[in-house]
Amino acid sequence: MEIKVSGFGGQGIIRIGMILGKAAALNDNKSATLTQSFGPEARGGACSAQLVVSETEILYPYLTVPDIVIAMSQEAYEKFEPELKDDGILLLEEDLVKPHPVRGNIKQYAIPATRIAEKLGNRLYANFVMIGFIVAITKMVPKQALLDAIPGTVPDRLLQKNIDALEQGFTIGEQKLAASK
Repeated sequence: MEIKVSGFGGQGIIRIGMILGKAAALNDNKSATLTQSFGPEARGGACSAQLVVSETEILYPYLTVPDIVIAMSQEAYEKFEPELKDDGILLLEEDLVKPHPVRGNIKQYAIPATRIAEKLGNRLYANFVMIGFIVAITKMVPKQALLDAIPGTVPDRLLQKNIDALEQGFTIGEQKLAASK
């Protein structure tokens, strides 16, 4: 499974890829590789994480044609949506991305991750909302493998808020997946 997580610096894009890879490799007995790319600015510039998750050994750690594209900014959507497989999964930050009509057999799902995070008290939780959403829609790892991967990735004082954000994203993802069937 090839996954491209994209947005702008400061949204926690790399952390999304890191946590998903950690959940797969350490808690779900899969292989995972992560590469990352940053724009010229530390915050606000283009940013992406490329994650490969496999049941077997990964011989080539880079994406060829992503199965899943996550876009948390319009710029990321415009740049990476064309790379997505014609039958891939497209996950969007609903309030920040205005998509074109869906092409091919792409399955598209959107969540207002930033708005949900703001209701939790800090827009920085948006990446955890998106992580929960990703796992609910794609089933790339079991939810418990994901939850077990989080400790140590955020300060202890923020752990519960991030888990709450993840749970909200997961619940919304399950609802949207069920509604699409």
